[in-house]
Amino acid sequence: MAFFSKLKDRLFKSSSRIEDGLDAIVDEGATEAPAAVSDPAPIASTEDPGGPGLLGRLFKPGDSAAPRRVLDDDMLEQLEELLITADMGVDTAVRVTANIAEGRYGKRVSTEEIKRLLAEEIARIMDPVARPMPLYPKRPQVVLVVGVNGSGKTTTIGKLASQFQAAGKSVVIAAGDTFRAAAVEQLQVWGDRAGVPVLTAPEGSDPASLAFDAMTKAEADGADLLMIDTAGRLQNRADLMEELAKIVRVIRKKDPEAPHNTLLVLDATTGQNALSQVETFKSMADVTGLVMTKLDGTARGGVLVALADKFGLPIHAIGVGEQIDDLAPFDPEDFAAALTGLGR
Repeated sequence: MAFFSKLKDRLFKSSSRIEDGLDAIVDEGATEAPAAVSDPAPIASTEDPGGPGLLGRLFKPGDSAAPRRVLDDDMLEQLEELLITADMGVDTAVRVTANIAEGRYGKRVSTEEIKRLLAEEIARIMDPVARPMPLYPKRPQVVLVVGVNGSGKTTTIGKLASQFQAAGKSVVIAAGDTFRAAAVEQLQVWGDRAGVPVLTAPEGSDPASLAFDAMTKAEADGADLLMIDTAGRLQNRADLMEELAKIVRVIRKKDPEAPHNTLLVLDATTGQNALSQVETFKSMADVTGLVMTKLDGTARGGVLVALADKFGLPIHAIGVGEQIDDLAPFDPEDFAAALTGLGR
């Protein structure tokens, strides 16, 4: 199954919340068109309907028979509330609805038109941050992976390592969350599956020491990538901060520019808590990019829009399941269409 189809299917909780909400908002204030005045032509998409691009392919004018409502202050307020319930955040919801209203205030609109406009606004916000993780000629390229326990961090490392390995890159994994035996075992399973070596240490060992040993092995093997898992115990924030700082100090003894990427893995089901996690890890580590997991398990996928709008950090990939192909590069148009239910 193509990832976009999978994304639409598995973002159903979020898209149905928005889609059903839009239907209710438009139906609540729908009015009949005056007999002597024809309905205005459907609001044009900013995409060329005949040109390339997801929104262009989905653009279907001529829904004049659909219920319409005047886009007024009451409707805009209801739209804002709907987006906030999808975890888009107050500031982002206000900006998105204001942009939708620009040049259209007082006009009668249908649900499908609002969906198209909303998808375009979401894609516009997300487009600047949709960037794959950069690959450098430096060997090994060190990728430090951070995030709270339970965010899907370990699984994400395994999937990324497997995908890089399949693309012809040699990878070494360091199981740096030495306090969680389950995390180490999970990485070993992924390592075996992908043919990627996983370096481990006894439970409770110093993660920085393991990272140093992993750098040594990655250099000796001529590996392209070294991916280092880390602990995520935010309840011991001071300890975690020092642990991350020590890992960085130690690996920089071998490469002053390491880590070359610091990926923060976020769990979509935590909603607005994802924003505070970004704040926290930005203060503890030089986060260079985000990966959002578990979008299939939440009715609040809008948090990814809020993250893009507030922080502007690159979003490298999103996950909607447990299989290796359930983690894919982030595509803003596909995401916007799936989130709004466009083309369902």
